[in-house]
Amino acid sequence: MSYLVLARKYRPRNFSEMVGQPHVVQALGNALQTQRLHHAYLFTGTRGVGKTTVSRILAKSLNCLGSDGDGGITAEPCGSCQACTDIDAGRFVDYTELDAASNRGVDEIAQLLEQAAYKPVVGRFKVFMIDEVHMLSNTAFNAMLKTLEEPPAYLKFVLATTDPQKVPPTVLSRCLQFNLRPMAPETIAEHLEQVLEREQIDSEPAALRLLARAARGSMRDALSLTDQAIAFGSGRLQESAVRQMLGSVERGHIFRLIEALADGDGRAIVASSDLLRQEGLSAASTLEEMTLVLQRMAVIQAVPDFSDPDPDLAQIAALAQALPADETQLLYSLCLHGRAELGLAADEYAALTMVLLRLLPFKQQAPSAQGGAVAPPKKPQPEPAGAPVSSAPGVARAVGKAPLAADVVPHVAPRVASPVASPVAPHVAPPSAVAAPRSDSRPARAPSDVSGDAVPVRSDAVAESSATKPYPPQMQALDALWAAVVQELVAGERVLALARELAVQSQLVEQDGSAWTLRVESQALQHAGASEQLLQALRTVDSQRPERLRIEVGEVTDSHAKRLARQRALRQQQAEQIIASDPFVQQMVDQWGARIVPGSVKPWSQGQTV
Repeated sequence: MSYLVLARKYRPRNFSEMVGQPHVVQALGNALQTQRLHHAYLFTGTRGVGKTTVSRILAKSLNCLGSDGDGGITAEPCGSCQACTDIDAGRFVDYTELDAASNRGVDEIAQLLEQAAYKPVVGRFKVFMIDEVHMLSNTAFNAMLKTLEEPPAYLKFVLATTDPQKVPPTVLSRCLQFNLRPMAPETIAEHLEQVLEREQIDSEPAALRLLARAARGSMRDALSLTDQAIAFGSGRLQESAVRQMLGSVERGHIFRLIEALADGDGRAIVASSDLLRQEGLSAASTLEEMTLVLQRMAVIQAVPDFSDPDPDLAQIAALAQALPADETQLLYSLCLHGRAELGLAADEYAALTMVLLRLLPFKQQAPSAQGGAVAPPKKPQPEPAGAPVSSAPGVARAVGKAPLAADVVPHVAPRVASPVASPVAPHVAPPSAVAAPRSDSRPARAPSDVSGDAVPVRSDAVAESSATKPYPPQMQALDALWAAVVQELVAGERVLALARELAVQSQLVEQDGSAWTLRVESQALQHAGASEQLLQALRTVDSQRPERLRIEVGEVTDSHAKRLARQRALRQQQAEQIIASDPFVQQMVDQWGARIVPGSVKPWSQGQTV
């Protein structure tokens, strides 16, 4: 007699034996009891969650005759009548299963639909079950639409798929859809324990937990792995044998790695990685097991009184105390995303070592080159009473991660008003960007009498860069005239598109009676249509109105666009100076080696919310 695998031997025969899908069982059971039956059902879900099983149980419920032969539609098929036994054996003439993966053409669907014209032979209903329905071609879907929408009263459609996104919406709208969920590892382990008790096979709970996690929500995969584990362990399920079969890493390796990471011991991390290489353990399995342990650690850190049947919970709780919560979250993310990097490296163990060592630069205390630990920075002394400890808005975001002493409470200063830059004279060089302060160079101290609403005075370097070159008074007058005209045009939205760009990027270089000469740097702005639109707009201005415009290409020393750029640069420099000269920021830089992230400081404007 041939051996029947566990996945087939223990396939549920009725709804009461279904595991992990109570929402589907309840809905179908109530529909069968009240006989509010839909003509088409669609079951979706990953492999091994019970789509085909539910279809067969539904077919038995519709055609069950009862043990006495007088039964009707029921939510609890007897399993002993002719219809139930034939459906379980796969020989019921009115129940047809079609594999759409190998019968995906329109001819196969047409042949199936030809049977819809005939009433059931022995049963109460005809049931057409189409598995992997998303594999059907478009013409096959179109061929079945009409029958699927209005089938005969004796015909029921049951569709199953692992990829409902590929099913056309016209089919989805004609079906009652049920999503079968992946099963929890606890549910799978409990069911495996019941199956092994019936099989009279000894098993260890830790071995069942390993199989349940390896199944990844699929009961069929769990039973298949159990079959393999029984053969591997010679009729017994022991944790060591199952772990060896699956290639899983022992928790002891994981605990040693996390302890080394908590201590910042790079030497121990490398040694543990080499040990995993020598024992031939999978690097991907190591990271997967680490994510499970780190997830439990994060839960314990958030919920100290968390309880779980895991036998290693006490050791996991001890690790949760040793590793800070923020480092736990970071390490979890590194391990989770590091699994994708293993395949990119020539040596997966070297990639595993790099993933683990990646945490060390983020730790507050890292190992030195000689193997010793770098002494932690001195604890900052609290400011004396009355000392101004202020911080502009966004300081916490600008300085990045830095440990705060418990006795230093930062004081947030009032919102700094946006500095309104006055028109800058031509030829003023754009202010240079403020370099990010380093731990070995302190920013210049701000005057002690500067309040939160005051605008800081420009530094000497900026004053030197703002020195103007000799500039003819006539050109200054033309620039002032053109600046006022362009400001009026832009504010009144009298020029748009290319004409607006011509106005804001040009410089008035000559005013010869009624003819004005504009200079631009881009030849693309020498467009006849743009200059004509600008001329028409200039005639609406109250000031002098030109009759003709000449456009030439050359160097532009002053324009509306350049003035706006200089104003933005000045406001950016002032904002950076406010942050850099703040006492709290300087304290963080001096005592903790903090730095202002370049580009993180933005000037605040009136009406802007922080």
